[in-house]
Amino acid sequence: MRRTTIASVTAAILVGLEPASALACEGLRMVRGGLVTQVTDGDTVVLDSGQVVRMIGTQAPKLPLGRDGFAAWPLASEAKAELERLALNKQVSLGYGGEEIDRYDRALAHLFVEDGEGAPVWAQLHMVQQGLARVYSFPDNRQCLDQLFAGEAQARVERLGIWADPYYSVRAADRPSQLLERAGNYELVEGRVLLADRSGSRIYLNFGRFWKEDFTVVIEAPALRLFSQDGLDPLTLDGALVRVRGWVDDRDGPRIEVTHPEQIEVLARQ
Repeated sequence: MRRTTIASVTAAILVGLEPASALACEGLRMVRGGLVTQVTDGDTVVLDSGQVVRMIGTQAPKLPLGRDGFAAWPLASEAKAELERLALNKQVSLGYGGEEIDRYDRALAHLFVEDGEGAPVWAQLHMVQQGLARVYSFPDNRQCLDQLFAGEAQARVERLGIWADPYYSVRAADRPSQLLERAGNYELVEGRVLLADRSGSRIYLNFGRFWKEDFTVVIEAPALRLFSQDGLDPLTLDGALVRVRGWVDDRDGPRIEVTHPEQIEVLARQ
């Protein structure tokens, strides 16, 4: 489904051989960031200017950070510690490739750490390669994802970090009752599309015969415009084995809303 699926497989092999600095993303608007004075968690840092930087393109295990009743995700402390080791008290540059500021006034940027020895280290790719973050993209921020997918794939094969913990397991699309238990969580789900169908302005990917009970992917009109711009048609996914990532909800059985093409990886076609 993604135009770069084959390239990503090749890159996954290279990622195992190259450091995070060697596969830095091109085409970003680069600016000086400053000194990292605080690491909030595995994907957020604070600069000496006071600017908070959310490392776009990745999601590290979450810490409570003052939220009542919020339990830390497994390996959240380890992810924070690794990012501290990498970036704390280091100079960084910021790379922008889409929406630059979120509603919390955080910078949405790729983070490049300057350690004084060779090329800067791309923090997102480093964390993904270590198995301490996974790819987490947005329709308005789609730069550099191929390299991150490749790094994630390699870490998953090697069962590094989160990929050795059942909390982060790739879920099976043909087990809807188990997916319902994960409603409200960000998940990776694999399965074969039984039927790709259009209804009004939406496309549905059905993974079972009972659409009100089985796992479903829904693609709304704004997302379909992005698919069209990329020359992709979700209706061609009948019978395809895919991996989908996104937030699981429980509307007419478990489902994920796909907002941009990179949420769907085609693993095999019939």
